[in-house]
Amino acid sequence: MNQPQTAQMPQRPHSQTPEKPRPASRAGDPNRYQDMKFAYVMSRFPKISETFVLYEILALMEKGIRVEVFPLIRERQPVAHEGVKQVMPHVHYLPMFSAAILLAHIYFLFRKPLTYLGLLLEMMIGSIRSPKYFTKSVALFPKIVRFAYEMKQLGIGHIHAHFATHPAFAGYVIHKLTGIPYSFTAHGSDIHKHLHRYGLARKVAAADFVRTISDYNKAFIVEHCGGRFEEKIEMIHCGIDKQVFASPPHHPRETHPFTIICVASYEKVKGHAYLIEACRKLKAQGVDFRCHLVGDGPLREAVGQEIRDAGLGDNFIIHGPLKREQVAELLQQSDVKVLPSFQTETGEREGIPVALMEAMAVELPVVSSLVSGIPELVEQDAAGILVAQQDAEGLFQALLRLQRDPELRRRMGKAGREKVFREFDLKENAAELLELLVLSASRSGSH
Repeated sequence: MNQPQTAQMPQRPHSQTPEKPRPASRAGDPNRYQDMKFAYVMSRFPKISETFVLYEILALMEKGIRVEVFPLIRERQPVAHEGVKQVMPHVHYLPMFSAAILLAHIYFLFRKPLTYLGLLLEMMIGSIRSPKYFTKSVALFPKIVRFAYEMKQLGIGHIHAHFATHPAFAGYVIHKLTGIPYSFTAHGSDIHKHLHRYGLARKVAAADFVRTISDYNKAFIVEHCGGRFEEKIEMIHCGIDKQVFASPPHHPRETHPFTIICVASYEKVKGHAYLIEACRKLKAQGVDFRCHLVGDGPLREAVGQEIRDAGLGDNFIIHGPLKREQVAELLQQSDVKVLPSFQTETGEREGIPVALMEAMAVELPVVSSLVSGIPELVEQDAAGILVAQQDAEGLFQALLRLQRDPELRRRMGKAGREKVFREFDLKENAAELLELLVLSASRSGSH
């Protein structure tokens, strides 16, 4: 049986809320951000699949902001994106327990006994319905308290967490212990997955503001947590660095064979199984094609087995995690980007995938699913084709249509590039977030 090739290269909610005016920018003022210190909290850093966090931090650092990074878990990645070295001197790693952690707990137990004990009780009661969530919360609580002590000593003016799960929980705990204002970004499954909704309303209520990356997510949070919080929920997209994609794409569109690329972690929610089935149909139709899979994750071996079982070993090239520059090179060699994500039975689903934005930036047409915030990025039959969730036949028909029509691919590619350059500019969107962070720190007088 043919083996897939292993690469060797190094009714959905809709928000009708009118957009609120942003605070006036004073980006030209060289003293604007003097002495401001912000803390970023996330599950892991650096994480190859979360480039949006890295590049958001770098965009803030370019403004002269001092950003200190507090990952909840230390994970050594075999591949790291450019820019990680610039951030690493500001990263604070902690073991699960140490003498310093114990001293921080003693400090807060004596300084704020009711708050400290109340947070312990709140943590246990609030997540007890999910043993997995509860266990992780208990395991992380010791170092979160130490982070609170370190942020207090550093004079942090505002805490921003990425993801509404344990990072936002950490921001909540640190805020309660220190009084430092906090906010968090809600992305996708971190609010939609059923077990992740525990304590969401409490975290939203205590936050100075909540940034979400899609109107879909904003509508979901308002529905789940109550309309009283709508004013503090800000929709600011993630984005791409236009400077990286400034040069016009140089790849020919009549490549042979027809080349598909899917950049996604190997997780159930990404829908690799439906792409494989669609590709099986392409092969049965006599289409000569190649499909690049880029990423890492728990289902990597299972996906490889599915490819072998479908008799597609000669058609698929399986890559591990790649740097952004390597992904960009593969995108330049491809004809279409596919991401067949879907909503799982546990509620897990996408936000607005940055991988789709990057493909659109190099004028690749995209094929994806009608799920969550994806239609906010990909307009049907403009920059790509959207099909129903878990619809291998729909994926097959979309791919066949694009394979047969190079002019349609060119037209969609140009429309996609215009869309992301207009609405999904990383630096412009980071500047919007920065205004909110500065406003919060200024109001609290904690910078």
